[in-house]
Amino acid sequence: MIDIREQLAHDLLGCSYGELSGQKKSVIDLIADQRPTDVSGTLKDSTWWERLADSVARVGGSWSFIIGFSSALAIWIASNVVLAASGRAFDPFPFIFLNLILSMVAALQAPVIMMSQNRQSAKDRAAAEHDYIVNLRAELEIMLLHDKLDSLRDQDTMGRLDVLGQKIDDLTKDLAGRA
Repeated sequence: MIDIREQLAHDLLGCSYGELSGQKKSVIDLIADQRPTDVSGTLKDSTWWERLADSVARVGGSWSFIIGFSSALAIWIASNVVLAASGRAFDPFPFIFLNLILSMVAALQAPVIMMSQNRQSAKDRAAAEHDYIVNLRAELEIMLLHDKLDSLRDQDTMGRLDVLGQKIDDLTKDLAGRA
């Protein structure tokens, strides 16, 4: 007896089950087992550090951060300029301490943003793979439905032809009886 997976692979994709890629095998398995496509295994839960990286990237790329950070820089520079007149500036004109802080923020923020982008890229790849599986499955299921409809239409046509043949025979007998 032919395995249902082998039969589906041959009927729908024109090759044996063993020749299929992993994704196509999983789609054939889903169809054979009549299971819904599951997204939970594709998109895993994130760790605390990954969520932190996403939050830093989200905040660092917002207008509120840009406006707030620009305001803090303006206050820092203005307060040092005003305090420099009385000789009490905590970071006089070349603003070396401010440059150090900005360099440290950039050095820490850049890798965190890159981690978040890498994670988003992995999520996008997983979502694209899931979409491919869902689309392939839908296409194969539609092909199965077309085959079933064709079969039903053929059965209906054969039934109608049998009825018409019977009516023709009856009419032929009627005509032969009248002559």
